[in-house]
Amino acid sequence: MTTLKFGYLLPTRELAVRNEHDLAPLVSQARRAEQLGLDSVWAGDSPVTRPRADPLLLLAAAAQATERVTLGTAVLLPALRHPILLAQRFATLDRLSGGRLIAGLGGGFPNQATRAQFAALGVGFRSRMSRLEESIHVMRRLWSGRTVSCKGDHFAFEDLRIAPSPSSSGGPPIWLAAGGAAGLRRVARLADGWLPYPPTAATYVQECEFVSSTAEQAVPPRAVTPALYATLCLDEDPEIAHRRLRTSVESYYNAPLEFITALQAVFAGTPRQAAAWLSGYVEAGARHVVIRLATDDHAGGLEELAERVLPLVRAKDQ
Repeated sequence: MTTLKFGYLLPTRELAVRNEHDLAPLVSQARRAEQLGLDSVWAGDSPVTRPRADPLLLLAAAAQATERVTLGTAVLLPALRHPILLAQRFATLDRLSGGRLIAGLGGGFPNQATRAQFAALGVGFRSRMSRLEESIHVMRRLWSGRTVSCKGDHFAFEDLRIAPSPSSSGGPPIWLAAGGAAGLRRVARLADGWLPYPPTAATYVQECEFVSSTAEQAVPPRAVTPALYATLCLDEDPEIAHRRLRTSVESYYNAPLEFITALQAVFAGTPRQAAAWLSGYVEAGARHVVIRLATDDHAGGLEELAERVLPLVRAKDQ
């Protein structure tokens, strides 16, 4: 069994909601996450729907402020960018971080706000999944360091190569956020890791088994890291935690809490209760858990997560 790992999502969206635009605290949070023993630091992406700092630029700063933690996008929408430029930016960040990068990618949640974001950027929403897949193929070929030509449904070019090449052969690992049969098959076929947020551990175990078995049947067989994206709100009073969760989630997503909890892994309660809830997903197969904290005190929340929640989950996984 692979070692259980934990990641921390930098609160880029939360700062933007509060109209706070100084990014230095985010870099400090990345450094502190490393000091506290977390394994990875992540940044989300949404230039229009849920505006926030650019994840690749922020992670470049985090790369210079840290030495050990993995850096990842959770998740970036490649359909909004040209794959030549995106491949170059990922390769540059991979070099800056010494090969510590994970390219977490997604297609975009199918709601009106996301459609508006695609329209504002002049990209067809219905083509987002085919653009995602084609972008993955293009980037991996460009990361080879060889001269590449492409004639696809969305992108066409001849005799191009990018610099720098990534730190590792083939480029950074690609993790996909996906659910549903088509999305899970895409993960098994294309991805190095799976970063979902199913609302229950029971759903997670079923989907994890599907991804694993489908990837193992591929030719050649493939290994896919099973991860989890989860939102936690911690307080010794569960009722206070739930009220704070509602405020945080509804300002983050501009949607009712009940709608989000029906779709995503979200929990409010005491640190011990949160550890027990997370352990259910670990028992279901998750090996890299990325935590988004629903809190107004992100510095204190990170300390509480590292000191009062994660040790309990790790101990139960022994």
